Amino acid sequence: MREIVLINITGVDRPGLTAAITGVLAQGGVNILDIGQAVIHDTLSFGILVEIPDTEQGKSVLKDILFKGYELDQQVRFTPVSEEDYQQWVGNQGKKRHIVTLLTRKVTAGQLQAVSSITAKYGLNIDHIDRLSGRMPLDTPADKGKGCIEFSVRGEAADPQSLRAEFLSVAQELNVDIAFQEDSLFRRNRRLAVFDMDSTLIEAEVIDELAKAAGVGDKVSEITERAMAGELDFRASFKERLALLKGLDVGVLDSIGASLRLTEGAETLFAELKRLGYKTAILSGGFTYFAKQLQAKLGIDYVFANELEVVDGKVTGVAIEPIVDAQRKADLLKELAHKEGLRLEQTIAVGDGANDLPMLAIAGLGVAFRAKPLVKQSARQAISTLGLDGVLYLLGFRDRDGQL
Repeated sequence: MREIVLINITGVDRPGLTAAITGVLAQGGVNILDIGQAVIHDTLSFGILVEIPDTEQGKSVLKDILFKGYELDQQVRFTPVSEEDYQQWVGNQGKKRHIVTLLTRKVTAGQLQAVSSITAKYGLNIDHIDRLSGRMPLDTPADKGKGCIEFSVRGEAADPQSLRAEFLSVAQELNVDIAFQEDSLFRRNRRLAVFDMDSTLIEAEVIDELAKAAGVGDKVSEITERAMAGELDFRASFKERLALLKGLDVGVLDSIGASLRLTEGAETLFAELKRLGYKTAILSGGFTYFAKQLQAKLGIDYVFANELEVVDGKVTGVAIEPIVDAQRKADLLKELAHKEGLRLEQTIAVGDGANDLPMLAIAGLGVAFRAKPLVKQSARQAISTLGLDGVLYLLGFRDRDGQL
């Protein structure tokens, strides 16, 4: 009678070990039903689920594996599996899978305990855990670290909305980011990424910088803050702020542009997206003058932003239509996806303000980046602890995959 056995092998990793073990199994005419291998700090954990035939060669295979393990200085354990349990395991393969991604400056046991407890609470089983971030020296400064752990989980969440709310609450409490997304073909096949500019690609709101130069900085900053938090209509607030810039000398644009700082991780993110064949775009409620500078610096394919009307070297304070507002951003994302022959599921959108929410909602991956509380709560994913290159982790990208 055939046997189904789970073989677990642990010990110091070495070249040729897998070949040696599977060589013994091959001699016994064994069928492989499942297999998995992981190496942590040069220590191997190797599991093989096998079907052993009722033959002369098959009868001695477990003994031969035991001897081979001893020869290779490995610990070997056998666990019999009933056909009933195996069939139940086969039946579970149709269950939905999701990816839970933990992003933090430094991974702690408390963070992992929180994530794993919540997944268990909502009926999700962890199948795999992988570290996507690179190895960090022990003396890495607290604000320079990068840690990412990816959990592959199986099952249907009992209450998806409450699950997300609990992840968000724990993320705020522990100062981490926790992303929860369906593991689908589209997650691994995205090809268009669009970005807000101000406070997303750059560490400033350009209209506030212009306002400081015009002597109305405090008034404009207050309006900007309320608009980004969703307290004011963006279109109306934009026109109001722009009117306050009337008479500003266009000569200040160059100096402001030269002072703008890229957000942490922006250069890495765009270099990797370009290497992976992505098309990229700026969809901004800011100004084309500055967006074009970023386009040249980062190699961005498309730019859509607002035009500053200038007459006789002075800003007129009049908005030129069409204004790139919340709905315009969402419409542009759809147009670009159509132009590139892509489904919306294959797109990524990243932004920080309330006027970014419509495009974040329709993108395959919508990320609120260092956003206001309302935006973080409304968006499906959020990154606040790491730089922009943290978006790569949500795609399953590993640091060792990079070329930088």
